[in-house]
Amino acid sequence: MGDTILLAGGGKMGSALLAGWMECGVNPGDVTVIEPDEETAKGVTERFGVTVVTEPGEAGDAAPSAVVLAVKPQSMDAAIPAYMGLAGGETVFLSIAAGKTIAYFEDHLGPGAAIVRAMPNTPAAVGRGITVATANANVGDGQLRLCDSLLRAVGVVAWIDDEGLMDAVTAVSGSGPAYVFLLAECMAEAGVEAGLPADLAAELALATVAGAGELLHQSGEAAATLRANVTSPGGTTAAALDILMAETGLRPLIAKAVAAAAKRSRELAG
Repeated sequence: MGDTILLAGGGKMGSALLAGWMECGVNPGDVTVIEPDEETAKGVTERFGVTVVTEPGEAGDAAPSAVVLAVKPQSMDAAIPAYMGLAGGETVFLSIAAGKTIAYFEDHLGPGAAIVRAMPNTPAAVGRGITVATANANVGDGQLRLCDSLLRAVGVVAWIDDEGLMDAVTAVSGSGPAYVFLLAECMAEAGVEAGLPADLAAELALATVAGAGELLHQSGEAAATLRANVTSPGGTTAAALDILMAETGLRPLIAKAVAAAAKRSRELAG
C-alpha cells in the first residue's frame, strides 16, 4: 500500500488483520506493532516478521499513515493517551474497539483527530470477516481509502454515515460468530442425547454448520428460501422447525441476545 501502519495490539484480531495485510502484499517493514505482552509479541514477530515494541514511544519519530487501535475496550482508557501526539496531523486513527465511539476518541485525542470507527468480526482470521465502518469529518478521501484497504484485506466492508447503528452492528455481526459456534455446540450435545457417539456428533454438527453457511454464501438465495427448500411438509425437518419456530423458540431468543449485546455495546462507550 505504500503507507506506514502502527498497530496497537497483537492479539487475535490484531493478528488477523496482520495476516490479511501480509497476504495483500504489505511490506512487513511498513508495520510496527505495539504489544506489551512478551509472549504475544514473540509470536507476532516470528509469524509476521514485523517490528514489535512495547509502547508507542519506541516506534520512532515519524508519524504513521494509520494507527490501528486493536486494544480491548476495557483497556482503551489506559492505552489511548500515549497516542495523543499523533493526532491532528496526517495520521488517521482506525479503531476496532467495541463500543468506543468517535466522540470518545475526539475527547481523548482532540477534535482535530481523523477517526474511523470499525466493527470487524472473527471470521477475519480466515479472510471471511465483515466489517462495518464510519468516519468523522476530519478523515480525508485518501485516509478513507487507506482504512477501507486495511479492513478489506480480511473480508467485506460496509460504510455507514449513522454511527448510531454501530451498537446493533456489534450485536449482530461482531458478536454473531459466537452465536453460530454455540449452535454447533448445541447440535453436537443434542446428537449425543439422541444416541450418537460424541466424536461423530461433533463432526456432524461442525460440518453441517460450516456447509450450510457456505451454501448460504454461494447460493445467492435468501436464508428463508434455503430453509424452505430443505423442509418437506410433514417431514423430519418440519418437526424440528415446529419447535425452533414456535412463539418461544429461536427467534425471540436471538432477538433478546442481540438486544443484550447492543445494550452492552452502548455501556462500553462509557
